[in-house]
Amino acid sequence: MVRPGRIRLRFPKTARLSRASEFALLKTEGKSWTGKHLTLATLARGEETRIGIVTARRLGSAVVRNKIRRRIREIFRLNQHRLRRGLWLVTVARSSSVGASYDDLLRDWLRLAERASIFLPRHPDAEDPAQSL
Repeated sequence: MVRPGRIRLRFPKTARLSRASEFALLKTEGKSWTGKHLTLATLARGEETRIGIVTARRLGSAVVRNKIRRRIREIFRLNQHRLRRGLWLVTVARSSSVGASYDDLLRDWLRLAERASIFLPRHPDAEDPAQSL
């Protein structure tokens, strides 16, 4: 049970992009921003914010790719309450993400999200649950 006033930070399968047609639509109609470790593509679509994660085989073994995917999912999970509703996001891991720490990926993703203007307007007295962990 969640205490009143707390934000529930879940990441259900319904919040994930999984079809090739969804990724293709985002690639053709969306806008993208490239950072040091990640590329972020966005498209205003639907009612719920959904994310897709791309880790190509050239990044390394399945263990390496899954580690990167887990980190990106966690970054999204902790920051999803700050995002505007109705967005589709695709985060593509670049080759430099293999050696990057979680903090490096977090900084890069947050910087790209700021550049993409996908965050809700921030209230000055609002507490950020991602920072209190």
